[in-house]
This record gives sequence, structure tokens and C-alpha cells, in this order.
Amino acid sequence: MPASHRRGFTLIELLVVIAIIGILVSLLLPAVQQVREAARRTECLNNLRQIGLATMLFHDAQKAYPPARYQQAMIPTPTTACGGKEPSWFVRIMPYVEQDNAYREWDLSLAYTSHPKETVYRPVSLFCCPSRRSAEDAVVADTNIDGTVTLPCGCGGTTSILVVGGASGDYGGNHGDPSPGSAGYATDYWRGGNGTGVIISSRGVCDRPFAPPKTWIDRIRIKDVRDGTSNTILAGEIHIPQGKLNQMPWNGPIFNGEDLAAFARIGGPTVPLLTAAQEPGPVLGFGGAHPQVVNFTMADGSTRNMSYALDTTTLGQLCHRADGQVINLFE
Repeated sequence: MPASHRRGFTLIELLVVIAIIGILVSLLLPAVQQVREAARRTECLNNLRQIGLATMLFHDAQKAYPPARYQQAMIPTPTTACGGKEPSWFVRIMPYVEQDNAYREWDLSLAYTSHPKETVYRPVSLFCCPSRRSAEDAVVADTNIDGTVTLPCGCGGTTSILVVGGASGDYGGNHGDPSPGSAGYATDYWRGGNGTGVIISSRGVCDRPFAPPKTWIDRIRIKDVRDGTSNTILAGEIHIPQGKLNQMPWNGPIFNGEDLAAFARIGGPTVPLLTAAQEPGPVLGFGGAHPQVVNFTMADGSTRNMSYALDTTTLGQLCHRADGQVINLFE
């Protein structure tokens, strides 16, 4: 019987098949990446939902939203001449996000730097956006800033500043709009009691001059959010320029109450929503790692996302808790 002949692939046919497979993969890859990013964006929104709910539980227990930090007024009274270096509001909501054991390691009346290294350097995955990083990558090293520095408070100059490190994060509380100013006056938004948002710097209560603060004066309650809790931002993603992750002053230690830019943001005229690619932008602006939107939680604990194209006037009205400009952006 004649031997059977088997015909294999020629080299040209094999190359054609490989090319077709390559084309199919190139067509499918963007779709796969979009699905993955959609999942990460949803997880990020869920993180903010949990932060919003935790803040509402804090409000139920303390009858007020948490203060962003303790901060003195420009000319403090003897009973308010304390505070400025204690932990931020993210420490205060820890018991409500299943971080009670970590919370017990903190003393809210002590300076951030008085706490053990393992405490301040321990990241919380809930405070990290998965589109940017995992919790393991949320660490800021001790940083020495030399040269001409403009700080978020509007002060600065030619100086050398040692900024202590710690765990970082991707979310910040709404400190308000820029309208109080930041030019070195008593009305500056970063001073105790001046913020127009929901999570604002507050004056502490001292038992004696310069004693550690025991509670806070400027208590923002639901009834103080007169523009409506569903129409006022509580917290959102923070703008971090590309290549500035875990770098001061854009992304500092989230638990350090001395560093406002690490845990709070403002929004409005001159401070728009920014993508990571928009360099460098205001240090205290909101912005995210997602291509089209920034995620937020509102003062009632609900969640929303907003387009980068949102105009700054509307953004400022959403950040101001009681300017009389009720924005029904989400109806």
C-alpha cells in the first residue's frame, strides 16, 4: 500500500496564524483593561461608601462629624491655645471600619510623632484606591524638603523642613471651598473653625493654656449642612500628580494631623478636579486615578462620581456646606 502523506503548516501559514492571534489579542486587550478598570473604580467607590458610612456612625455617636484635625486660630484664647500636631480624622473613624485594634494604639490628645513607628506606618487598605496601588505601597518615608517651599497653608519660603513619614492614602475630607482665602489672615481656610466644608480643622479645648486638647469646639453637625447632605461633599479622591505617589507635599502621611494636604482637600474656583496627568495642579485639589470621573461620598453617606469637566463654580458650591447654592447635580 502506498504510504500516506501528511501535509503540515508551511512557515507562511504559521506566520499568518500568529499574526491573526496577535490582532485578536490587541483588539481584546483594551476591552479587558476597561473591564478591570471598571472593577477597580467600583471598588474605589465602595471604599468611599464605607468611609461615608463610618463617618455617619461617628456622627451618631459624637453628635458631629469628625474634625479634620485640631488647629488653632490665628490668635488663640488661653483655652484654645493647644493642638496642631495630633492625629487626623482618619484615625477617629477607625473603629467604624473594622480597625478597632489599630485604633486602640492611638491617643488623640498626643502628637502624631509621639506614637510608635509601627502604628503610624501601618496602612489601611480601605483608604487606598486600587487603581493607584495596594496598601503595601501606601507608605511615605521621612522626607527632608529643602529650598523654596510653598506650603498648602499659603506660607513657606526658603527653608528646610523635615516631614515625618507614615502610611499614606488616596482619599481626603472636604475642607470646603477656597473662599476664606489663604494669604496669612485670621480668616484663612486652614485655621481652626474657618473651613466651609464638612470635615474641617477645629480649635481644640484645653484644660489650661497649651495643654493637650481633649475635645473640639467647631462641631459640624448634619443641621449645619444647610445646602443638604446629599448635595454636599463629605470626602473624595485626592489629586496626586503622576510620579508623586508617596511624595510630599502631594501625598503625605494620612494620619498626620499637622499635614493638611495628606488628609483633606478643597474645591472651587482656582482648584478644579484634576487627573494624574495634569501637572502639577493645586496641592489641595480633588482628583483621581480613573480616566473619566472622580469618586466622592456625600455628607449623607451616599456615593457619587463626577466628571473632570465639572466647572469650578459648581464644584465650589458642592464643597461649601451652607452657601445657599443648592446644587441638584445628581437628579
